[in-house]
Formats: sequence, structure tokens, C-alpha cells
Amino acid sequence: MKKALYWEAKEEGKVKCLLCPHGCVIPPGGKGLCRVRENVNGALYATSYSRVASIALDPIEKKPLYHFHPGSAILSVGTVGCNMRCQFCQNYTLSQTDVPTEYLSPERLLDLITQVEDNIGIAFTYNEPLIWYEYIYDTARLIKAKDPNIAVVLVSNGYINPEPLAGLLPYVDAMNIDLKTFNDDTYRRLSGARLEPVLETIRRAAAKCHVEVTTLVIPEENDTPEEIGKLASWLAAINTNIPLHLSRYHPAYKFSRLPTPATTLLALQKEACRHLNYVYIGNLPRVDQGTYCPECGRKVIDRDYYEAKVLVTRPECPGCAASLPLIL
Repeated sequence: MKKALYWEAKEEGKVKCLLCPHGCVIPPGGKGLCRVRENVNGALYATSYSRVASIALDPIEKKPLYHFHPGSAILSVGTVGCNMRCQFCQNYTLSQTDVPTEYLSPERLLDLITQVEDNIGIAFTYNEPLIWYEYIYDTARLIKAKDPNIAVVLVSNGYINPEPLAGLLPYVDAMNIDLKTFNDDTYRRLSGARLEPVLETIRRAAAKCHVEVTTLVIPEENDTPEEIGKLASWLAAINTNIPLHLSRYHPAYKFSRLPTPATTLLALQKEACRHLNYVYIGNLPRVDQGTYCPECGRKVIDRDYYEAKVLVTRPECPGCAASLPLIL
């Protein structure tokens, strides 16, 4: 364990966690909603610090990040716990249950990052990384002190308060942020969280690092053209080049309804493309996932599932010389 950042002492030995918008008030011996921040004798501790539950070398497209070093691989790690309770969670064994973990210090993780061949950096993913705040903060600072070119990536639900987010962003190169719905009532009902804090994270992150957004499209929950149109329009007001990934839902955890129809995803992609230059469909085979120049329509990245063939050597269209929002 490590003493946590962002908390305050309360009466009767309680503590209030200030990391995320839940603001859990935790009695002695208790844990926050995330299950990994615990009150130990009137102080808040991060109990998952250096505890790794999953580690793998993944394609960057799996995060998914399509415009950040496409075609590369990134070492990916995760632990346990989450500060949301999504009833449709696609990775609930890590987020909602306890699984075996192994100790991996920030120093040792840095060694692994530099030893793995053809690796661009580290992605904190699988469960919710922001509740692993202290470990990521310590590791990311070590990484950037050693080599600023080593990429630090977060795949997150974006549910964090502005102050801790501001403390972490200087060490982050890219984020994929889940925007589960554009309806606050649906957010509260299905995830136990609120919409506005996630929107604020997207706003702040997009001003500091590369950002892509993923929405898991769930039948009868967030699958109308009206909602996806509003979501895409809101993103476009920040930057029309933010990639939006509309991912196909499959039955998982407490949801047993049928997978999202392909026709629904294609219709929603068409609607989102009215506002954004880059809208991709995920978890659906045999669908075009290529990246095209928004000016002349020339294909600049060819993708087949998680494999990507980059057809340019610099972020410029070879057909019309338009600038492309790619980090190569």
C-alpha cells in the first residue's frame, strides 16, 4: 500500500477521497466505491499500488487509438477495481471482482518497457487506470525523466476530478476516453456516475494530449441517431478531428440482450460523420476501418481488425497535401 493523494480527514476518523467525483466518505477500515482506496487508521491508502493483474503487448489499435502511432505495439498493464458500476462491463472480471495480482514496482515496470522489442511505451488499461493514480503518476514521471519519447497512454472512463487530472496530464501522451452515453440519466442508471465530469475530462485532456473517444453502442440505451448526433456535435465543437469509435456491444456481466445490429452501427456512423471527420466502427468484422483524407478522400491508413498499414510517411495527404491529424 501507499498513502494516497487527494483526500482530506473528516470527523470520527473518516476520510473523504477527492480523486473522483464520487467523493467517497470512508470510515476506518472501509474502502471507497472503487474498492482500492482504503481508510487505514484515519489515512487514505492506495491498496492496489504496484499490484498488476494483467500485462500484455497489444496493438495500439486495440486501445483503440487509430491516430496515435498506428501500426505500432504498446505494453499494456492493468490492475483491479473501477469507480463505475457499468452493468454491461466488457471487462468485469478485473473491474468488479478480485483476481490474483503480482507486485511490479514503477522501477521494474520502466525496465520492462525499455526491454520489450518494438514497443512504443506503456498503456494503463483493462480496468480503470485513474483509480491507480499514485502508481501511474510515479511510473509516468520516471518514464518521462528517462526518455520523453516513451509513450504514456491511458484508456479510461474519464471519471476524475480536475485537480488530480491536471497533475497527471503533463506526463500523458494519449488517452482513449469512454463516453458511455450523452444522457445523464442513463449514465446514472447504468454506471452509477454522472455525464458532466466525463465531458470535463475530455475537454481538459483534448487541450493537453492526443484524445480519442469510444462509445459502446447498446441497443435500447444509447443507439438513436439523435443521441449519437448530439454526442458527435459536442465533440466537434472541441475539434472535428477527434476520432470517435462506435463499438459494438456484446452480452456481458449483467446485460444479456442481443448484440448491436450492424445496420444500427452503420447508420450511427453516418450520422456522426455529419459532425466529425473520423468515425470508426469497432467489434464488427468485415467493416471498413480505414483512415481517409477528409479533403480528397484518399486512403492513408489501411486496417484489418488490429493490423494497420500506414500508407504515408508523414502527417500529410500525398494526394492533396492536406494536413492529417496523425501522430506517426
